[in-house]
This record gives sequence, structure tokens and C-alpha cells, in this order.
Amino acid sequence: MKIPAAIVTETGIDIQPDHTRVISRFFLPGREDSGPGDSRAGPVIDRILDLAEDEVEATMLSVDERFGDRHHRLHDVLLEHAALVTPRIDADRTLSKATLLLLGACFTHEYSIEGAAVCNPSIVPHPQQDASGALAFVLSVRCIGEGHRSSIGFRTGRVSADGAVTVDDVGRFPVTAAPSPGRNHRSVFHLKLDELGDDQENAAWVLDPLPERFSDAELDARIASLAGDVATRRHTTTTIANLRSLKNSSYRVEFSAATELSERVLWPQAPAESHGMEDARFVRFVGDSGDAVYYGSYTAYDGANIRQHMLETTDFRTFDATPMAGSAASGKGFALFPRQIGGRYAALSRSDRETNSIAFSDDIRCWTSSETIQVPARPWEILQLGNCGSPIETEAGWLVLTHGVGPMRTYSLGVILLDLEAPQRVVARSDGPILVPTAHRRDGYVPNVVYTCGALAHHDTLVLPYGIADQSISIVTLSISQLLASLRWEH
Repeated sequence: MKIPAAIVTETGIDIQPDHTRVISRFFLPGREDSGPGDSRAGPVIDRILDLAEDEVEATMLSVDERFGDRHHRLHDVLLEHAALVTPRIDADRTLSKATLLLLGACFTHEYSIEGAAVCNPSIVPHPQQDASGALAFVLSVRCIGEGHRSSIGFRTGRVSADGAVTVDDVGRFPVTAAPSPGRNHRSVFHLKLDELGDDQENAAWVLDPLPERFSDAELDARIASLAGDVATRRHTTTTIANLRSLKNSSYRVEFSAATELSERVLWPQAPAESHGMEDARFVRFVGDSGDAVYYGSYTAYDGANIRQHMLETTDFRTFDATPMAGSAASGKGFALFPRQIGGRYAALSRSDRETNSIAFSDDIRCWTSSETIQVPARPWEILQLGNCGSPIETEAGWLVLTHGVGPMRTYSLGVILLDLEAPQRVVARSDGPILVPTAHRRDGYVPNVVYTCGALAHHDTLVLPYGIADQSISIVTLSISQLLASLRWEH
């Protein structure tokens, strides 16, 4: 298989995992991610409190020398972590600041967010643009660290008017943000409970009096009302547990305005994503009013189950995370169209795990059915197909990047073109893949894989960032007009 001539241009951009990009996380001795045993917090605290003050100060001096330049406001982080363990200490005992800092340091560890890999990017226009003619962009990346836990990081860059791509230097201090209660969606709750066989009288009692979007406090009040009526109802315990589980899947994070966009790291917060936030597909969505909002569908993984969740932001500083519901939003590989079609939301789905399908909905978070539009047929895609991010609107149709999996679990990228007004109809496709894992892009964490979660159009240039072997990221550009001319049109 060969890449069509004169279509793909290498940029030379090579984004490798940076092991120095570390965040500080609370660490509880004896309660690591795996293995039996209870916390060893008590004995550790006792040993710290037995140290002489000069030992404490000398140890903290060493900590500052080794870690002070790796974190922004390290002492603030250590004091926050110390506050989590001081309830175990006699309230009448006075602790020096050095002792508090050492307590925090002993209950803190560094986590290298890109310790294993950085891969599977998507790309969207930056919310802030200038009049230079260049297009600023935000590149989302999947960061993989210890334990194969995935988080979502960012890079920024620009595409010049003539299609030259540059990526900015990454910010020095990656940071996460503490979650706060999110906004819950009644339609999602009903559909999720229906999938569990629990959308019945108890659910109606709790949810129906609530507005379409409601707070945790409003839900808790209704749950309390249900709990107070156990004498006349059955299965209240199950319904309450399901409602609380759904509530815990919605949250908000807000980063300080002082942080650079490339320093912000979306870290798993909800139980459903405890083992990773994977393969975010961001899209700049424009509503009928002309206002733009960014949505990012991603795979939430709890170590056993995968679910589709959604991020929403307007500025990449404040993010709202919520679950999605419905059979078309199950599995992996869900990608929104950048606008409504015929008054409805549209999305690409791979809910059956091997074909490309399209779904329509009146609710951007609820997707109950889909229609297959492409099935594996050719050798390079014979194992399975999937989309590679949100469709890109062109005059000729919706340009969709796809991935196909063939012999030796080789991932390659292809193209299909969908009708603008009836996107369930494929009007053209590439004869073969446009990007394959050739000799210089095949080795890494997961060999023989090229993969992307989205591309970006600027004039006639298609900017295509892609992951190599689930290890690193490169970027190529393509002429959109040449790409369209190379497609085979359906009869």
C-alpha cells in the first residue's frame, strides 16, 4: 500500500513524551493503586513527629533543593496535603511549619503524566485569534503515565496562511485542578437508569420535579425525599445508589488564569474514569446563534468498563464533564459534527466496535440509535473500522478521516466523504489508506499504529496530527483539493 503522491507533506514536528512533566499528587503509604493492606499513615506520622527539629529542617532543605524548581508553589501543595493527615494528630499538639511541610512531603509523590507515552491528538481553532492571517490552534493530547493511566493535556501552535505549522514550547509547570460539583442532566439520568432497568416509579419521583439541568444539592434533596418513603416503595436502595453514581460522573474543573493553556492537565476525577480519560475528540461547535462552544467526547475507563463522557468549554480554562447516554454513545470512537444538520445534532459512532455509523439526536448527550454507513471490506481495514475525529465541512461534503485495522493489527488512516445535507450517505472514499505505519512510524508502545482523534482545515491545508505507535505525535499537512481529487466517487 502506498500513500497517494503529492498529498501528504511531513512537517518534521516530533512531539515525544516528556518525562520531566510531573504533577504532584497526594500519596497514602499502604494504599497504592494495587495490592492488599490498609493505610500506614499512623506509623508514618508517628515517625515524623519523633524527629528532632534540626532533622526536620535539614530534610525539608533537601526536599526544596531537589523539587522546588519542578513545581509551582510547592510549599502550598505540601501544606494542602499535610492538612489531609493532621486530623490523625492530637489537636493540642503544636507543629512547626517545617514539620507540617515535611508531613506534606511524606504524603506527596510526583506523577509523570507522559511517563509512558503521549499520543492520539485532536486539534481545534484556539478560542483567541489575531489578525495576522495565521490560525492559532489547540492540540489535545492523550498523556499516559504510570499504571497506564491516561489524562488529557494540551499544546498550542499556529498554521500560517501558506500552511506552515509550528508548535509552541510547552509550559513549565503542568497542573491539575480540583473538581467542584457539576451540572446534572435529567435526560441523561433517565436514559442511563433505563439502561440499568431502573427508570421506573422511584426514578420518576426523584427526577421529574427537577429542572432539565439541576445541581447536586437539588438531587440530594429529592433523594432524601425518596429515602423517607421506604415504607411504600421497593428497591429504593438500588435507585439511590444508581442516582448517586450518576451524580459522581458530573463535575467542573477551573484552572487559574495565571496558568498557560499547555500547563493545564485534565486528570481523572469521576469514579467512571478512575483509570483514565482516553482519546478526546474535541470539536468547535457553532450553534444557530453563531456562538461557539468546544465539546470533547472521550472514553472514560474505570479499569473494567468503558463509557462515553463529554467535556464542554468555551475557553479551555473551565471545563464541565458529564456522562453521555444511549446505545450510539457506547464503546469508543464517538465524534460530534461541528454544527446541527436539519435542526438536529449529528455524530459519528462505532458502537458495534467494528463499523462506522452515524447518529442523530435532539439532545447532545443522549444518542439512542445509529445507522451503519461503512463496513470493513478492504484488506487494510478488514478487522475493524472507526472514525478519527469530527467531520470537516467542505464544499464537496463532510470530510471524515477513518482508521482501519488490518493484518498484524496494523492501524492505517483513510478518508470518506459524506453528503452535506444527508451525511448518512457516503459519496466518495479513498481507494487505500492515506497514512500507514511505515518504517519510520511503526515502533513504540503499541507497534504498527498511526491514529488521530481529529484534524483541522485552514484554507486549502488540512493539518493532521497523529499518534505513532501510541508513543509519540507527529503532524503532516495535506492539500484538501488534492485529497478530494484523489477520492473515488460512488455511483
